[in-house]
Amino acid sequence: MMKGKSQSFRLWQTFRTEVLRRVLMVAVPLVVSVALPLVMTDGHWWQILLQHAVWVWLVVAVVVAVNGVLRSLGAAWLSKSAMHDRPLKGMVQILQVLVAFIGCIVVVSILIGRSPLTLITGLGAFAAVLMLVFKDSILGFVAGVLLAENDMIHLGDWIEMPSNQVNGEVMDVSLTIVKVRNWDNTIVTVPPYALISESFINWRGMQYSGGRRITCGVTLMTDYIRPCTAGFLERMKDFDSDLSAFIIAKQRQEAQGKEADVHNPEGLVDGSIRTNAGLLRAYLTLYLRRHEAVNAELLLMVRTLPATDNGLPLQLYCFTHHKAWVEYEAVQAALMEHLLSVLPVFELHAFQNASARDNIINGFLEGGYEAERIHDLPWGIV
Repeated sequence: MMKGKSQSFRLWQTFRTEVLRRVLMVAVPLVVSVALPLVMTDGHWWQILLQHAVWVWLVVAVVVAVNGVLRSLGAAWLSKSAMHDRPLKGMVQILQVLVAFIGCIVVVSILIGRSPLTLITGLGAFAAVLMLVFKDSILGFVAGVLLAENDMIHLGDWIEMPSNQVNGEVMDVSLTIVKVRNWDNTIVTVPPYALISESFINWRGMQYSGGRRITCGVTLMTDYIRPCTAGFLERMKDFDSDLSAFIIAKQRQEAQGKEADVHNPEGLVDGSIRTNAGLLRAYLTLYLRRHEAVNAELLLMVRTLPATDNGLPLQLYCFTHHKAWVEYEAVQAALMEHLLSVLPVFELHAFQNASARDNIINGFLEGGYEAERIHDLPWGIV
């Protein structure tokens, strides 16, 4: 708490120093403009020239002072923990551009001796030229307002925009560019209006949620999917205690005729004991629910997808507590490795295209070569 107060006090001291310095910048030309008529005779052309020069000096000093104060305010806001991820830099730059534009109009009106309102009215004829010159600034202004108003992007957000090769963390949001550091450490800059005119993915919702989704799986060879026999179920009871309780409960439901009742599908979602593939789904569901890295409170299921020419796709669908990339990939890899390792236990195999080595081994086996003399056979064959 004391550290936060001391930091706020230092920011306030810095801000007061900056404001005082900017005020002194304005005070000098202001004093000169007041003292100039006291030391010079009215009516001389050089006095009029000096007065115009002093007034221009004063306007420029005011513009510089206001922009400096705005910059200090922006830095103070961004330093606060509640505002550090907001795209305030673009809004501050928009205000600075407006102040500079008004200052330019006032300077021109002083030099030509006309009212600023008259000059602004005459700018209508140059609107097309101004829009062409300040096109990026105008589009950036509109995009900045929309991004801030709709809370679409924060500093530190992970955004993905394949059309512009963007996939990383937002580093800076200004009036004209959005700077993103990709995960390969390359820097990509895109105009803010590109985020409005095109679609992009913001992963902030995932980062603030209870978990990150995992969808992985294998394709089962269909010729190994078969009904479960009584002996097979008894052997699988010894494989896992939770699976044993599941099989016993399912056998009890089957004896009562509940499992086949389409009006009472309780338990069928998590697998069944009718086939070895259904029993595998049941085991993987139990495994995911007790896995410490998986959030069991979010959606969790093991499902099969429509069959393909290669077999029956089996997919794990769950959410892990770990959202950082390295930890997330480690959990996903562990789940996938466990899935592949238990397939032979359920007398199932994943589809895999045959390689040259597979063809050679097949030739040895068909020729009567002893399997024990062949090195690195698939697990469970010997």
